[in-house]
Amino acid sequence: MIRSLLVLGLIAGLPLAAGAATRAPAKKAAPAKRAPAKVNWVNVVAATPEGGMRMGNPNAKVKLIEYGSRTCPHCAAFDKEGLPVLKAGPIAAGKLSYEFRDYPVHGAFDLGPILLGHCVSPAQFFPLLDAMFANQQALTAKAQAAEAKVQAMTNPTPNQVATSFATELGYVDFVKRRGMAPARAQACLAARAGVDRIVAVTNAGEKQYSITGTPTFVINGTKADNVYDWAALQPLLAAAGV
Repeated sequence: MIRSLLVLGLIAGLPLAAGAATRAPAKKAAPAKRAPAKVNWVNVVAATPEGGMRMGNPNAKVKLIEYGSRTCPHCAAFDKEGLPVLKAGPIAAGKLSYEFRDYPVHGAFDLGPILLGHCVSPAQFFPLLDAMFANQQALTAKAQAAEAKVQAMTNPTPNQVATSFATELGYVDFVKRRGMAPARAQACLAARAGVDRIVAVTNAGEKQYSITGTPTFVINGTKADNVYDWAALQPLLAAAGV
């Protein structure tokens, strides 16, 4: 402050040059910075290296994995009761990520729905999964007739079995009504790579977490034993901090 006063005094004692400006040009105000847009993590969906699809913040404090079957009633119940609560709260806020890994608990019966369920973009994955769960009873109503037709086939490949079940149960028409081109649906059902992926995810889950049924939940890498519904899962997530 003392130095500034001395400088001002010296400047005040100097004679002014004729026509010289006496004021420095005014500085333009910097444009106001916009606050960064808030991320709704529910809309952030990506495939995981383990073969699942993850919704939410990949760096969330709590990471929830569900090994589920699209033909499992308990999985459908969780999708209806628990997942909406998580999406509206901790997933949207970035505190929890949710990953779904298809597990064919009913064997070949599950292959078709899984292959078609992965035949869409990441943004369409969970809406289609929700729709399959919501219509599960109607889609599996013809299970006996579909199984009889498969049993009548001679040495079918896994992809042929998947196609037969998906067609007879109505999953093919189901995805077509939701915008999937018929040729794409058939191509996904016929792709051997899709079946290989299902086998790899299944084997890895059984090896790492001893998966025997659905739904099986994993919280931050630890399997939640004897937890099959939202009522039992909720306190565990609360204890984990969400």
